[in-house]
Amino acid sequence: MSSTRNIVCPHCSATNRVPASKPAKEARCGACHKGLFEGHPVAVDGLTFNKHRHANDIAVLVDVWAAWCGPCRAMAPMFERAASELEPEVRLLKLNADEEQRTSAELGVSGIPALLLFRGGRLLARTAGVMDTAKIVAWTRSQLAGSG
Repeated sequence: MSSTRNIVCPHCSATNRVPASKPAKEARCGACHKGLFEGHPVAVDGLTFNKHRHANDIAVLVDVWAAWCGPCRAMAPMFERAASELEPEVRLLKLNADEEQRTSAELGVSGIPALLLFRGGRLLARTAGVMDTAKIVAWTRSQLAGSG
């Protein structure tokens, strides 16, 4: 097991090597000095999504949504609450499907809200439809446990 983990800063997108012995929730970015985890999902564009997807040593859960989507708006506060329960083991991201149509298409998103779970840049699982906080957390942990 590695003595450090790479964690992408949600503020400046710098990749930070965080000692495994240090509590990740207390870690600060070496570039911008802000906290690496603040209990909130991170809004991303296609470029920063790919940076988080490929450079993080932690799992990444992305919510693909759109402003006009009622179910997406209904799930937003529940996804927000899930961040405080899943961090620092999972980075939660929000990707606007309307603003990032190319990335959404590359991900094969056909219905929103959609949750996609990645580890090591690889898609582990996907689901679509509204979930409450408990279901988001349970689904994520179940998928991570099943992936080894």
